[in-house]
Amino acid sequence: MTVTGRTWTAAFGLTLMTAACGANDTTEVGPEARPIEREPVPQNEFTPVEVEATIDNLVAEINENSIQPMQMTVLMKSLRGFFAPIATGAKRAMGELGAAGRVTGNVLGPTEYSGDQQKDMELQTLQIEQVVAEGAEGIAISPFGEGNVPSLDEAATNGIPVVTLETDLASSKRSIYVGIDNDSAGATAGRTLLALLPEAPGTVMIHGTDDPTWIDGVARTQAAQRVFEEAGYDVLVHPINFMDEAEDIASMGAEIEAADPPVVGLIGLFAVSYRCPAAADAAGATDLPIVGFDFEPQTVGHMREGRIKATHVQRQYYTGYLGPYIVYGIKNIGLDATRAVLAPQLVGEGRFDLGVDVVPAEKVNAFNDFLDSIGAEQ
Repeated sequence: MTVTGRTWTAAFGLTLMTAACGANDTTEVGPEARPIEREPVPQNEFTPVEVEATIDNLVAEINENSIQPMQMTVLMKSLRGFFAPIATGAKRAMGELGAAGRVTGNVLGPTEYSGDQQKDMELQTLQIEQVVAEGAEGIAISPFGEGNVPSLDEAATNGIPVVTLETDLASSKRSIYVGIDNDSAGATAGRTLLALLPEAPGTVMIHGTDDPTWIDGVARTQAAQRVFEEAGYDVLVHPINFMDEAEDIASMGAEIEAADPPVVGLIGLFAVSYRCPAAADAAGATDLPIVGFDFEPQTVGHMREGRIKATHVQRQYYTGYLGPYIVYGIKNIGLDATRAVLAPQLVGEGRFDLGVDVVPAEKVNAFNDFLDSIGAEQ
């Protein structure tokens, strides 16, 4: 074996070991199979009532059918930050299914990833191959990208249902994707800012992406762009520079200063939307209405200061929670029957749209209380 080979093997082994420790649980089947019982969900103004009803209907349908124990694995990009609530939801669902004697398995993912997309994708592909070799009968996965498709397709071809979480691989043989519909989410975010803008004309800056390889990101960006253009505004898309925050803020500020007609509002469509107030400050435009996306601590801080007027949160907990139930539903009642139950939130045949929580600045504490009530802090 070459030195490179030894390093690669050690890195993969460490990834799996770290993931298992981070996930903190292996679900064991109880002494006898019995009906699934969900943990009660506290009622809150942010509780997604329609999604909860669909989950209850899926559990009821599963409970009416014969019990089929299965081995399942949930593969995560990470167990921290944005992905922590996804892992929390997945572990809770796995625990409920395990307590009912239905499922054994793990929630696996690194506590951190390298930032090298290609390397992380290759390691995750090896994880897929390993869990299949160890007998996984179903996989829920937050995939890194298209490089994961061949291994997932092979699993699906061999009768292993695959459900993608948070990031879709529509080109693959996955059965169902669970997360937000980016067209709908982008339009929702656009309408939130639109309500805060002065009448056209004016320029709206979008802190978004035009990277054609990031299909979901482009869809979200273009959906918001359409909202503003249809309302008569000029739109300036500033492509995010994820790797260099200082340069990203400086260049965005320069674009705000140079815009003609002047910028009248600013929207961030991804987790780093907290950079938008700094860019506005750099341009001397401290009174611009700004809305963001996701619920990063920096974003919350700007909301408390009144700089970001609202944000849009992706319901990560429910992404993770639904994954194991959908995989088990496909195993227990079949794909068509599972889709029929999920129909109220399905876009087409294969995309379960969780929607987004629109959180205005004055509701930050209430939303934090909701996240705390379901154990989904990040």
